[in-house]
Amino acid sequence: MSDPALFDPLDVAAGEAQRGRGTKTPGLAKDTHESLPVDHLLALDLEAYVADFNARVIGAYAAGTGSQTLPADVGVARSLIPPGTAALRDFSYLAPEIPEFDAARCVGCMTCVTECPDTAILAKAIPASRVEAAVAEADGDRAFLQSRWARTRKYFDVPARKGNEGALFGIFVDPTKCKGCGECVQVCADLGYEALRMVPKSEALMGRYRRAFELYRRLGPTPPEYVNAKALADMMLAEESALLYVGGAGSCMGCGEATAIRMMVAATGFVYGRESMGIVAATGCNTVYCSTYPYNPFLVPWTNSLFENAPAVAMGVRAKWDQRGWQSRRLWVIGGDGAMYDIGFQSLSRMLASGMDIKVLVLDTQVYSNTGGQVSTASFVAQEAKMAAVGAVGTGKTERRKELGQICLLHPEVYVAQTTAAHINHFYRAVLDANSYPGPAVVIAYTTCQPEHGVGDDRSSAQAQLAVASRAFPLFTYDPRRGPTIRERLSLQGNPDPKEDWHRHPRTGEPVDFIAFARTERRFARQFGPDGTPSPALRAAQEDRLANWRRLQELAGLR
Repeated sequence: MSDPALFDPLDVAAGEAQRGRGTKTPGLAKDTHESLPVDHLLALDLEAYVADFNARVIGAYAAGTGSQTLPADVGVARSLIPPGTAALRDFSYLAPEIPEFDAARCVGCMTCVTECPDTAILAKAIPASRVEAAVAEADGDRAFLQSRWARTRKYFDVPARKGNEGALFGIFVDPTKCKGCGECVQVCADLGYEALRMVPKSEALMGRYRRAFELYRRLGPTPPEYVNAKALADMMLAEESALLYVGGAGSCMGCGEATAIRMMVAATGFVYGRESMGIVAATGCNTVYCSTYPYNPFLVPWTNSLFENAPAVAMGVRAKWDQRGWQSRRLWVIGGDGAMYDIGFQSLSRMLASGMDIKVLVLDTQVYSNTGGQVSTASFVAQEAKMAAVGAVGTGKTERRKELGQICLLHPEVYVAQTTAAHINHFYRAVLDANSYPGPAVVIAYTTCQPEHGVGDDRSSAQAQLAVASRAFPLFTYDPRRGPTIRERLSLQGNPDPKEDWHRHPRTGEPVDFIAFARTERRFARQFGPDGTPSPALRAAQEDRLANWRRLQELAGLR
């Protein structure tokens, strides 16, 4: 939990003190607050506590001695981790390669910045004169620093035509946060720009990257006149309000979940501000990689709960917030397959029926990644996982997938969206609409799990795109504000060829069906014969996906 004042009714003033407002109590010496009673925590100068934590606790863990040498203190007793401590974590030793930027090929689309799961590749748009002055004053390789900046139509030519100074667009890689997954390179190549490529690390190159990132920080935030609110990907240029997930989380390389979390937090913070949101996180991968003591990547308050009751906890938080007059604050619940599809489904259903203004982000990996890869009711038919083996007798998962989105929209007056982080505008619009909806909202995001799906570390976005194109995971939004009927409320906009059974590949004309999707993932590998012939179980899985797609078409009035 990163801010006790927003989740603990004992003392609102402590939270105000942490954010730089209200009366502050005297600071504490480094070795005095281990022995304080737990109830005294909210009486501390929390800024002093955070500073001490970053110096003493983070330093000890960085040296590899934290768990052996540090005494239990009052923060540990209350399971508190200060906000943003993961910013001090260094992953530069993980991978042998790092992305290299080719400014001549960049158009400023922001896709690489948006899709990076680790907040390791960041961007700025800064007036050209400021950039040139900063580079001229910099120490070291000025040519390399200048090469970080592109003159794009979006940020230079368009503002110049409006009478403003043109801005240079810079891409910077934080070498301490990059895990080397290469997803930024993949998404840039998929768009046809190829402005990024992976290159081997060297001491000299890492030194240049560190100096370039120092320049990124020294230049300050992108001026608001260069942030186009209509271009939703631009939200991550607004550092103060949108970059609220700092990187340094312990997620797997290329994790699909982390990108979805970053984007949800960015969209909410951009509109409502960093002080106006909170998160209740259900047990799952997200609570492991976001709260591996002492590292917390969030700059917004959040608390962990068990995976069967996170929506119920959120109901209590919402009730307390409303009692305090904090109705405008956005409250999100984050959970995966177990938390929302299975053991926590009843809690979710009860929350939706309550009509309370709570938003839910479902991280749909179709498998229990956190506990070793067992199937869940979100898993696809014929998928292989633990307790669903494929062999002489077993045919993989036999139960049909639960369609959580369709179940949620049958609750009274609930906003529902099914989306992916790879469909940037669709995802952001779903989050923005969920936030503005005056009641419960559920955003279900397809989130690739590289180890359990058996795909490359750089393939999270590509696999999500393919899941949508193949009808494995159709996009939709369901907004009660559109009208009284399901047909009016349900939109399949964003799916390719929405009136057809299958989307066809634009070059080959071949159908992009569920079997085509399954060929790209190891979890379906044993469903194909030596000659590539799909098994009867996989054909049944394809029929299941087609039936689900046709049902959505019917509900949306397209069939």
